[in-house]
This record gives sequence, structure tokens and C-alpha cells, in this order.
Amino acid sequence: MNAVLATKAAFDRQGDQNDEQRVDAAMRSFVAEIGVTAALHLESCVRCGLCAKACHFAVATGDPKYTPIRKLDLLRRAYQREVGPFAPLVRALGLAKAPSIDDLQQWQELLYDSCTMCGRCTLVCPMGIDIADLVKTSRHAMFKAGLVPERLALMDRTARQWGSTATPGEDLPDILAEVSAEHGVAIPCDLAQADILVTAAPAELGDHTKALADAAKILNHIGAKWTMHQAGFDAANIGFNNGDLELQARLTRSLIDTALKIGAKTVLLPECGHAYGAARWEAAQWYDQALPLRIIHMTEFLDELLASGQIRVKPIGQSATFHDPCQIVRRGGLEAAARRVLRALGVELIELEAHGNTGYCCGGGGGVVSNQRAAPLRRRVFEIKREQVDATGAQRFVTSCGQCRITLEQGAKLAHWDKQTESLLELVADQLID
Repeated sequence: MNAVLATKAAFDRQGDQNDEQRVDAAMRSFVAEIGVTAALHLESCVRCGLCAKACHFAVATGDPKYTPIRKLDLLRRAYQREVGPFAPLVRALGLAKAPSIDDLQQWQELLYDSCTMCGRCTLVCPMGIDIADLVKTSRHAMFKAGLVPERLALMDRTARQWGSTATPGEDLPDILAEVSAEHGVAIPCDLAQADILVTAAPAELGDHTKALADAAKILNHIGAKWTMHQAGFDAANIGFNNGDLELQARLTRSLIDTALKIGAKTVLLPECGHAYGAARWEAAQWYDQALPLRIIHMTEFLDELLASGQIRVKPIGQSATFHDPCQIVRRGGLEAAARRVLRALGVELIELEAHGNTGYCCGGGGGVVSNQRAAPLRRRVFEIKREQVDATGAQRFVTSCGQCRITLEQGAKLAHWDKQTESLLELVADQLID
């Protein structure tokens, strides 16, 4: 096995809790979040091993410790000891050991370094166990215990202070002015009234500014009344990844509250899978009523514009293959939408061996791409995707998630791979017919 992967798992800690307090905080979180559905899932595992064959970390390394269901062991033990139907007997007979601080520290790697919450394990589970969601639940406990990888914890603290991991809101007007000047496109900011609130992922305010400019190009082309707003602009919710529920709720509400303030009926999410998971599917849990507006991903938006004839594009006339972002496709349902956009672009789509709902993760989701110590694992996982892309012989390689794009670009650089990862949004904007 790779020597780097064989080393003892690293762990970080935050705050001044002692070991006993950390274990207690984690256990209270575990128990508080075990409802009927989670209990049924924890009782249902038949140890068939199919999830291991689905997990890119387990497949890439061949190491059984990365088996997805194993990552739920601490949650399962807490359930059996404290909540399960035989909990008093389990405790009396010592049938399930209480998690220790050593267990929590060891599981930090399993929950944060070697799981992207991509849901491929969930898809293949014959018992219907949502392993990815239960990993997210376990991360809530790890956050309460102050046992999050420090890189992710730093991003959490930054977002708590700024409302974004990229920049304070007060700097947004200047950033947008620079992007506007660089790309020659108008980007409205802080309008008092607009129909669409446009949000961004951190990379679009830094390395991938073309994606933001291209979104503006398309919105201006159709004559939409839209704006970005410093009160709510960063949709890539770090709280969603870290297990920081308080921050996740605050960041999500900032987008919706800002949209309502300016009268917007639509919140447009960027090419970002985590944004889609946090805002599109979990936003309603922070409100006591149905959401009073629509939240859509950029892929949905492009698909609708093309279908309605509001935009037209020139055909590319080349072959392409497509990486399906897990949170957008497998966990979000937008498999067909992306392919309709590609069809409109006139590309010959050559599918990866594993594609659509069964596609392999890029290896960097769930905050893994920001967790530097997980880099050796990411490199191993990248080889799965590279081999499948090369096998298609396609001329172009496209995705609809900026986070996936960053992960794949990093992998390509380290592997000296010359295949460029392209943005679906940017392709549409480049081929737009005036």
C-alpha cells in the first residue's frame, strides 16, 4: 500500500473541551439526531459489502477500512447503547462499547478525509440505507466535539465572520466591478429590486471569474432583472459540509432573506454541488412554511432557457464526455437536464463507463478538496476518473460543478494529464448566438 496512506490517521481539534467533554458532546449529538428513519437504517445493514464496491476510496485503495458502512460505526454504537430497543441490556452486557476519544479521533479521517457524501454507496445498498446522509449526521457530532479537520474549521470560522469563505460582503461590489471590467460585462450589485438573486461559489470570485461573467452575459442577453447582493451571495455552504448546523442555517437563510428583501422570486445557484444540496433540498427545513420563492441550479436555468428559445447556441461539432456531479445528479436529479444542454450544444456525447446516477465522484466533494491532508487519497481516486475519460476518446471533458472542476484540475496537474475540464455554463456562453 502507498506509504502515505498507511501512516497513522491524523486528526485535528478545536476549542478547549477536555476529552470527556468532547465525547459527551458527540454522544449527545448522535442521540439527538437519531429519529425513526435513522434508526431503521442503522438496524437494516446486512453486511453484504456492496457499498465497499461502490465507494471510490475503497475501490482506489483496496483498503477495507474505507468501507462506507464502517464509517457509521460510532453512530451505530451510540444508537445501540442509548436509543435502540435493547439499549439497557446492551449497556448492562457491554455488547456495544461506548465511543472513546481515540475512536472519535480515528473516525475524523473516515468521516472527513475519505468520504465525499456522494451517495454512490446509498444507491447500491439493497436495504436502502442512506449512508451518505448518516455520514453527514455523524459530522454534526464531530463538529460539536471540536474534531473537524483544521482546514475546514478555518473555513468555518471565516464564513461565520464574513458570511463567505471567500470575502467579506462589503468587498463584493469592488470584486464584481473588477470582474465586470476584466470580462466586459455588466454585473449589477445591491439593486433594491430584482426578479433573480444570483449567487456564487468562492472560486467564481477568484480563479474562475469567467463563470461568473458568463452567467452575467446570459442573464443580460435575456433581459433579466437580476442582481448579486452583499447581504447574501456565497452559496457554497461550508456549514453543510462541516456538520455545523447553526452556520448552515444562517448561510442558507441569508440567501433567502436577501431574495425576499429585494422581491426576487428566484435564487439562482452557481455551478456548485454543495450549494444545490444545502439550498435546494435543505433550505425548507429552516423555515416553518413552504419556501416563498424558487431555488434552482445553473444547469436547470440553462436547460429552461434553451427549451423555451430564450437563448440559442451555435453547435460545437465535437465529441465530449461528461462528469456527473454527485450532489447535482445522483443526489439532486439533474441527469437529464445536463444532457439536454449538451445536445443543444451539438456535441457527440460519449458516456463514461460509470455515468449518470452511477457515476464516480470527482473525489473532492464534501470538503475533501479543501482538506489538504486528504490529497494522497484524492490522487488515487482521480485515477478512476482519468482512466474512464481516456477510454471514451472524447475530445472534450465537461462538468457542471465548479468544485468538481477544481478537484479534477488539481488531479490533472499532479498526474500531468493534458485533458482540460470545462464548465457547461461557460460552453453555453461561448456558443451563445446574439
